[in-house]
Amino acid sequence: YSSPNIAKKFHIGHLRSTIVGNFIANLKVALGHDVTRINYLGDWGMQFGLLGVGFQRFGNKEKLQSSPLQHLFEVYVQINKEAEDENTKMMAKDFFRKLEERDEQTLSLWKQFREFSIEEYIRIYKRLGVHFDEYSGESFYQEKSQEVLKMLEDKGLLQKTIKGTGIVDVSEKKDLSSFSTVMRSDGTSLYITRQVSPSVDLAAAIDRMNKHSWDTMIYVTDKSQSNHFQHLFQILKLMGYEWAERCQHVSFGLVQGMKTRRGEVIFLEDVLNEVRSRMLQNMASTKTTKEIEDPMETAEKVGLAALIIQDFRGLLLSDYQFSWDRALQSRGDTGVFLQYTHARLHSLEQMHGNEQLTDVNVACLQEPDAISVLQHLLRYDEVLYRSSQDLQPKHIVSYLLTLSHLAAVAHKTLPVKGSTPELAQARLCLFQAARLVLANGMKLLGITPVTQM
Repeated sequence: YSSPNIAKKFHIGHLRSTIVGNFIANLKVALGHDVTRINYLGDWGMQFGLLGVGFQRFGNKEKLQSSPLQHLFEVYVQINKEAEDENTKMMAKDFFRKLEERDEQTLSLWKQFREFSIEEYIRIYKRLGVHFDEYSGESFYQEKSQEVLKMLEDKGLLQKTIKGTGIVDVSEKKDLSSFSTVMRSDGTSLYITRQVSPSVDLAAAIDRMNKHSWDTMIYVTDKSQSNHFQHLFQILKLMGYEWAERCQHVSFGLVQGMKTRRGEVIFLEDVLNEVRSRMLQNMASTKTTKEIEDPMETAEKVGLAALIIQDFRGLLLSDYQFSWDRALQSRGDTGVFLQYTHARLHSLEQMHGNEQLTDVNVACLQEPDAISVLQHLLRYDEVLYRSSQDLQPKHIVSYLLTLSHLAAVAHKTLPVKGSTPELAQARLCLFQAARLVLANGMKLLGITPVTQM
């Protein structure tokens, strides 16, 4: 999941893959699975030919050190203006050929681009609360993809068109009504057409099986790639890999209308900064914010909750229209409301001395509002199970929103202060349980619960 293209700033288009993949990984870990989180970078292809030529022409070593992705972005924009020029095209092809031939100087420049990119991504992932166990990429599988082509040939699966392009027939009736192109006519991988090459993805899948011997492999990308993955799994099956049945593609729709105050937004960092500053503004207008130790940090966490909940409320496959006002409302079904509820329950515990609740007599929780909360808490494991079946976060989101509404009502009608010690203890225990489940559920979704707000 995530899988940004190196040498480019983190694009907002990769946000959904990142948070959805992170959620699935968190959920699987919570259910006792052993999970390897892989970031499969777009780090190969003709665009590096163009970027390499661009850097030789317009690059600046100091700028590359200080703000690598911003600088590479500027270089790329500049060289793209000349991309139609025959001479530039030739030079770009030449640069990429040298890269494929592992020419030392060319390779060392590419490695720098890659390392700087990953460093910058890790900084942004940290803000999102996301981490990876493995950074791999298309570049790792260049040689292995040649082996895959040979395997396809040996198994009689590789066919050549009149133009010399290599294809695999994936149609049911074997009438070529559906096929996948795995090799260009000049024998190079498909990178020049800017699409993911099936032979590289085949090589990656086989390699991961050898390395991790996994039970399930999950790919998180947008729905425009559904066809690609269907073909990929079919070809693996044709090659005789039974485990292809256990590959899964989780696809998602597009987010429309993400704009900052400065206009249409392309970069994730701008969105994170915007949500933090809007949240700080909202917090500054409420009376309680003065006592918060680190308002900036709190605004970041609450803002991220707002982004994630707005994204996860519907089916992942649906496109949705992003709205700042809707995302940042403190009342209503938003991430801000979840954070607010958590902070309130936390301060209730603090007020009553955070003592260890030992022999609590829960039998005295007789009120309908208390029983509603209890019954809802009992459903938590069912909801996790349901989410693990279809890998949709919306079940957990709606569960937590309902929990927060029920807890808010109970908070009003079931006072801890002024009740008999026995009843106060039992109510405190109920609110603590609600807060713990709320916190756990939020963490699964990739949200860090705040204790003040």
